[in-house]
Formats: sequence, C-alpha cells, structure tokens
Amino acid sequence: MNRYIKIIIWVVAIGAVFASIIGGSLWYFWSSNLPYSGTLDEYNPPVITEVYSAEGEVIGRFWKEKRIVLPLEEMPKNLINAFLAAEDGQFYKHKGISITGIIRSVIKNQLAGRKKQGASTITQQVARLLLLKSQEKQYKRKVREIILSFQIEKKYSKEKILFLYLNEIYLGSGAYGVESAARTYFNKGVAELNLAECAMLGGLYQAPTNYSPINNFEKAKIRQKYTLNRMVHDGFITEAERKEALETPIIISKEQENTFDRSPHFTEHVRRYLENRYGRDLLYSGGLKVYTTASLDLQQKAVKALEKGLRELDKREGYRGPMATATPDEYDRVRKEADDIFRKSPPVEGMTVKGIVSEINDDTGEATVLTGNLKCLLAFEGMKWAKAYKPGGAYSPLPKRISDSISQGDVILCRLEKPAQEPFDWTILLDQEPVVQGAIYTLENQTGRVRAMVGGYSFSASQFDRANQARRQPGSVFKSFIYAAALDNGMTPATVILDTAYLSSLNPDDDIWRPKNYKEEFLGPTLFRKGLILSKNVITVKILRQIGIQTTIDYARRMGIESELGHDLSLALGTSGVTLNEITRAYSVFANNGMLVDPYYIEKIENREGIILEENNPSMSQAIPDDIAYMMTDILKGVVMEGTGRRVRELSRPAAGKTGTTNDLKDAWFVGYTPELITGVWVGYDSNVSMGKEETGSRAASPIWLYFMSDALKDRPVQDFVAPKSVVFARIDKDTGLLASPYSKETVFQSFRKGTEPTEYATKPEAPRSGNFSEFDIDFSD
Repeated sequence: MNRYIKIIIWVVAIGAVFASIIGGSLWYFWSSNLPYSGTLDEYNPPVITEVYSAEGEVIGRFWKEKRIVLPLEEMPKNLINAFLAAEDGQFYKHKGISITGIIRSVIKNQLAGRKKQGASTITQQVARLLLLKSQEKQYKRKVREIILSFQIEKKYSKEKILFLYLNEIYLGSGAYGVESAARTYFNKGVAELNLAECAMLGGLYQAPTNYSPINNFEKAKIRQKYTLNRMVHDGFITEAERKEALETPIIISKEQENTFDRSPHFTEHVRRYLENRYGRDLLYSGGLKVYTTASLDLQQKAVKALEKGLRELDKREGYRGPMATATPDEYDRVRKEADDIFRKSPPVEGMTVKGIVSEINDDTGEATVLTGNLKCLLAFEGMKWAKAYKPGGAYSPLPKRISDSISQGDVILCRLEKPAQEPFDWTILLDQEPVVQGAIYTLENQTGRVRAMVGGYSFSASQFDRANQARRQPGSVFKSFIYAAALDNGMTPATVILDTAYLSSLNPDDDIWRPKNYKEEFLGPTLFRKGLILSKNVITVKILRQIGIQTTIDYARRMGIESELGHDLSLALGTSGVTLNEITRAYSVFANNGMLVDPYYIEKIENREGIILEENNPSMSQAIPDDIAYMMTDILKGVVMEGTGRRVRELSRPAAGKTGTTNDLKDAWFVGYTPELITGVWVGYDSNVSMGKEETGSRAASPIWLYFMSDALKDRPVQDFVAPKSVVFARIDKDTGLLASPYSKETVFQSFRKGTEPTEYATKPEAPRSGNFSEFDIDFSD
C-alpha cells in the first residue's frame, strides 16, 4: 500500500512539475508580447477642445471622443460607489481578478443557458480598454487581460485605476467618461449630481446605448434600481437612502449641443484657424482651451438684429407662395410635424411652425390655420404684406383680400403671435424664411477684438461665411477712401466741385462711359463734404481723376484693403469686390485717429496641461495722419445727421458712417462707428440678383446696423470723438465753403487741418444759377 501511495505521490509531483512547466510556458508565451502596463503613467486620451466667449461661456466644442478628464478627488463618493457596486463590489479586496466573481458568473451563466453576467473586474476593464487593442479570440484575450490586471494592480494604486476607468469608459450618446456623461444626460457636472443620478450613470456601462436614458428611459430606471440595490448590499448606502433615491425625479435635460448655435459662424471661423494652424489631431483630441474675443451678449444681439432686418426686407420683396399644398386627407400628416415640435418645446410667442390653411373668409378678412393640435386665426392684417414675389424686385400690387395670396390647403409658415379667444387657440402671422442674405461684423475700435460676427441668416442652412469669405462690390462705401486720399493731397472739406453730367472712357479701347448719380440729379457747384454726405457719384469720379487712381489705391492699401482693385475710374463707384471684414477694419482707421488695428478672434490658446500655445494682444500702426482721420469722421457724422445714413440718427449719440449701394441694387452696405465700436453690415442675394427698387444701403442695411448698435450701446455712457491738436474748426457757409457771414443761409461747424481752413467770408450771393446741370456744363475728359 505504501508503495502505491509513493507512486501516486510521484505521479502527482511529476504532473505538478509538468503542469508548472506548461503553465509557466503558457504564461511566458502570453505575457511576452503584452503591452507595457507602465504606459498608463502617460494617460492622455482624446479630450474635448472647448471654445469660450469673452464672458467665459462655452460657445463651441470639438471632439473625436467627447471626454472631459476629471481628477478622482473631484468626483462625488456616491458616483464612485455606484460604479463599484454595479461593476466590481470587491474592487478594494482583490488583486486584479475576483475569484468569487468568476464563480458567481459561471453559475449564473450555466443556469441561464447563455452569457448573462460577466466576471471582469474594473482592473480587467482598464487593461482591456487602455492596453489591449487587438481582436483576439476570447480565451486568449482573457488570459492576457488577467496577466495585465495583476501587473496593473502591482504597479498602481486603486485610486489611479479608478481614475483611469471613470475617465475612459463609454457611457452612451457620444459621452466618454463620467463628467461628459453627466453633462450629456443632466446638463451639469458630476459635482452637482444627486444619488439618484449617480446610480443611473453607474448602471450604464454594461450596455450604454441600450440603457441610455435618452434612448430608453425605462431601461435606464431598471439599471438604476439594480445599482441602488447593489449599493445597499455592499454597504455604500442605507435602505432609506435607496428608497429616497428611487423616488427622486430624474430630469433628463440633454446637454445643449447647440452651444455651437450661439455663435456658429464665429466658432466655425475659429475652428478652421485651429485646424490649419495646429492640425486635426490636436483640434479634435488635444483638449485645447480656446479663449476668444467674442462677446456672447453682442453676438446674440447681432443675430437678432440681422434676423429682424432680413425678415423685413424679405417681406418687402414679396410672398413666394406656400411651402406645399395638402389635400384634406393629408392634413393629419402635416399637423403631426408641428405636434412633434410642440412636444419638445411648448408653443410660445414668436415660434414659427408649419400650418395648413383649412378655411378662408374674405368677408371677415380671416383664415383658419391648423398647426399641430392648435386651431389658429390668421387675420388679413397679419399677411397684408404678402404681394406676389417678382424677381429683381419688380412691381407687384399688395393683396386686397386674403384669397389674393393664400388658398385652402396651402401649407404655410406661420409665426405664433398671441393666445386667442375661443374658438381659436392662437392668433398667427404669415411668415416665410428669408432668401436674401446678410452679415454683421463688429470690432472694438481701439483693440481690434472681433466682438461679434454673423456670416448669414442661418448657419444650419448655409455655412458660408459672408463676413469673411464673400467678396462683393462695396458701392459707395468705397468712396470714403477716395475722399480721405483727397484730403491728404490738398483738398479740404470746403473745396467746391462741379456736380454735372460727366462723360469719359474707362480706357482708350472702351466706349464712352457716363457715370450717373442716384436718381440722376445734379447739384452744380457742391462742397466736397456734401459730395460724400449725399454720396454723389460724379463728384467722386472727378475727385478720383484729379488725385489719381494709383494714389487712391495706395491709400486704400495703407488702410487695410487687401482685395484686388480695378485700375480705372469705375473704382469711384465701388466696383471692385471686397469683404465685409476688411472694409470694416479699414473704416476703423477713421475711428482710431488714423491707427490701423489688426483684428483678432482669439485671446489665448492653452493645451490640456494649461501651457499657453498662443496669446494675442492688440496691435496697431499709424496708417494715415490723425487730422485726416478726424476730418473724415466729421464728414461721416454729417452722413448720419443729414445724408444717406440719416436713418441711424435714432441712435441718439455721436456716430459716423457711410451707406453703400451698387448701381444695380445687388449689394447694400452700411459701415458705421461710435468711439467704442465699429460695425459693418452687408445685405444681398447669394445669387447676385437685384434686391429691387429702393433697396439701398440706407433702406436695406442701415436699419440692421441701428437695431444692433442701439441694443449694444444702450447701457454704455455716451462718448464723442476727440479731435487731435492738429485740427481746427470753422463755421462755414454751406453753399460756398467760405467763412459764415450774415449773408449765409445755412452754416455748419466744420473741422480742417490746421492752416487749410478758409480765410474769406461769404458775400452776398448772386442770383441763383438756374438750369439743368445734366444738360450743360458737361465736363468732357479723355
């Protein structure tokens, strides 16, 4: 018997040796090519790049993986414990794997006849997520995972492992890590989460898409209950706390991904810069902090002003007809679209939705419109603007009755006006989305900080940035550079120029060219200042011819105009395309006493470690003499007070500016400034068609400028422009430009470069010169 026992012992011993050799060999084989666990020291996962406004609010996020890395000590205990309870209750007791967990998993899976429960510890999950990248068969990967787990546990603290895990895991709806998940589902950081919310997040990891509270709230609640039960079982919370958490309402307020919509063109401009300068990887994975110059307050006011102005203009253009026509059988389908909107956002004043015209009564001047489950009243007063649209702004009569513009079954865009009396729910206004486009660009005069920039009516409809990318003819806005060059080359605000019909040829091979004034009116002898105030084309052409085209181009270049400029007299009419941002920057030279600023969008860029990669500060240089800049401001104040820009007098504070209109009414501009801010506005069609009769810079663009600047400056103290010491003032006769005298009918207090002011007084005027200046005193030139 002893002999058999000895044999058995020897067999077991030999078997153990062989098993050890085989096991060791397998261990060596599987561990020989493992990733080095020490790489976890340099944990740098893809992280969100965030773009901030000047007020410190997020206006844009860019990511490959939507993740915000958070130190473990900034995570609440309830959140950490929720994940421990749901994923690894023995985390602080095991050394990388949980034997009891494996046994429990095997039993449950066998009883269920399928894989119902996993046995991976949090450490194993870290190994799998961060170190094992291959798609090996399950058993091989599992062994490698176990080996790595032992190595990780040996090298790192439990806190480090938790830090890696809670920042790395995917929790659904694009969110990686707990901080991003908290913002995604609850629109707040983890520090603000209550126990109920912590438990809901803790239950997501096993099937984040399936358990997402956005995708399936009921399943998320089941997982929340499971997590809370496990937290009680593991001693993290009491039964009373569990019950209270289950009764706590969960409000899913998905993080506002429309942060980008708060300043979309500005943010997209910054995004393009970042990608070009730093590359896609750093932009989308580097966790940059980008601090911009954008004032969110001014940005929102600019959007509001542009939308209002373009809607007004679009209605003047006419009604383009219904969005569609529906039969009574299709009413329910169309109404359901509005129902879906109302479920997300209850009806409020100003909301625009689709509606169906179900009844029209021309006798009462009312139509019934159905939208969602609402019955709305459309009165003729709310749609009397809806004349038939004619391309190019051709004449079309206003409607006299409702049926002139809409018909039963029309699917229309309507704007909710106010709650109505029975049998109606709301009164509405007929609306339509503008086709005409526009842009706003606002600089801080003395620094060059771009405070607001709107590149179009709707970023979602068109990402084209009309403030920076569109090169359009500036029309009369360009005249100011010609006048400034003339002042710097011997002319004065009191120089007299003959406003008459003018014939010329742009070059020797061209036919005769005859520039025209708007409405083809000619004033005869006219002061220099009045020529700009009234935006007289012929006077500007004559000034350009006198001082020289190249002199003007050089002057415009000094002031920041970089676009290609035509080398002929049509330059006086603004026929060379420019961008809104460059012409606004150039006008800031007048506001800045001749200093040219370098506009910038970004104050500072930091990487994820807080190291500054880029920092910008105000930069400027003297472009033109300060006295010339001030004299131009003085004249441009006259444009606002008595000229083509007089619509903006309502600003009720010192302001200077210039309208711009191309001869065919395809482009309308207004660039204006106060001592603090300069804002440029452009309006026109992307298709470059005419906006129609009367849609000048004064009518189409300056109201938008006024809406914005009135709102932007309403809480700021009133300031006036300060004249430099090289400027003197004289009261002059408005007709002759001489010093005012008792014979003067109208006078104006005008600035001059010292030594150029008039010295003679106006005398008794001769009999007024009569006649039509378009028919005589014609100035023929080569």
